[in-house]
Amino acid sequence: MAYIRKVFTGFILVLPLIFSSLISSESSDYNMPIGVTEVSESIFGLHMLIFWICVVIGVIVFSIMFWSLWKYRKSKGAVAADFDDNFWLEIGWTVAATLVLVWMAVPSTQVMVEAYDDAEGEINILITGHQWKWHYEYLEDEVGFFSNLSTSQEQIDGEVPKGEFYLREVDEPLVIPTNTRVRFLITGNDVIHSWWVPDFAVKQDAIPGFINTAWTNVPEPGIFRGACTELCGIKHAFMPVVVRAVEREEFDAFIAEKVALAEEERMLTSKVWTKDELMARGESFYATNCAACHQANGQGIPPVFPSLVGSQITMFDSNKHIEILMEGVQGSAMAAFGESYSEVDIASVITYTRQAWSNGEKGDGVIVTPQDIVAYKNRIDL
Repeated sequence: MAYIRKVFTGFILVLPLIFSSLISSESSDYNMPIGVTEVSESIFGLHMLIFWICVVIGVIVFSIMFWSLWKYRKSKGAVAADFDDNFWLEIGWTVAATLVLVWMAVPSTQVMVEAYDDAEGEINILITGHQWKWHYEYLEDEVGFFSNLSTSQEQIDGEVPKGEFYLREVDEPLVIPTNTRVRFLITGNDVIHSWWVPDFAVKQDAIPGFINTAWTNVPEPGIFRGACTELCGIKHAFMPVVVRAVEREEFDAFIAEKVALAEEERMLTSKVWTKDELMARGESFYATNCAACHQANGQGIPPVFPSLVGSQITMFDSNKHIEILMEGVQGSAMAAFGESYSEVDIASVITYTRQAWSNGEKGDGVIVTPQDIVAYKNRIDL
């Protein structure tokens, strides 16, 4: 019985320490973050309510258990009672448990209704998960861009010291205005991803062919980070989420800049491009979007990601090469680029892979121009 006394005493002594660490929730490393939005605060409040209900139940149950062990111990001559059940006792704890569940269900339902409100936002953003990056499209302004991991390969390989935001930094974050209802329409392009920003209390699966919705209203400027939380392939850990909330004036300037860039990109389609210009742009595009699978040297990771060096399609069949980039390859990891990238981007990366490494010396030397991509699209539309 001395052992039971020690356990009971230890439990009583440790309990206040647990309570005090959880009460100071903002500074505690043992609790979930509160977040910055009203929904995240509501979810945190619900979390704490359920937690304290569980704590009270735990204290009552363990107190009765320890008291029973102490009061009716064998050394005091206690003899086990001979009975099977107690009707009113069982009715009592069934009713009590039901009331507790209802007590938890009511606020839980209210928070869920608030979190999953599907009303249209003042700004609506289509978020598409790709292997392994995010594409953001502002539906009202018809502009979009990809957000890629910007952590250097040298850091990943351990050749240089890791930065402060290792694997949590991107080349282009999603930008949203503060004090504005923003609705996210979340889907996937290839496999199931999941878009998660804990400070917004937003976590939704990005499922190909299906659109999930979420929303937020950020009250203050800041940078908020998240990640893909659905295992989506070998580069799953390399597609972070970064959202930058800014004042409305700065957001409007950002959108105006993106609209101007999109118009400039459309004008570039009709430009007469030289081989060197296409190669320079294609090399940059390849490093950002293709090297993860096909490697910087084009050797790939066979058999999943084939080598582009010496490939018959890459060297001699420009029409098939265009088709693969535009439509993807069904049943493989090669996604369709036609709806995601501009004619200039697709033409330049095709030209680069046809001319880079040893392909340019051994291949047919044909370059692909943006006009070739436009012609392909026109044929498909017909």
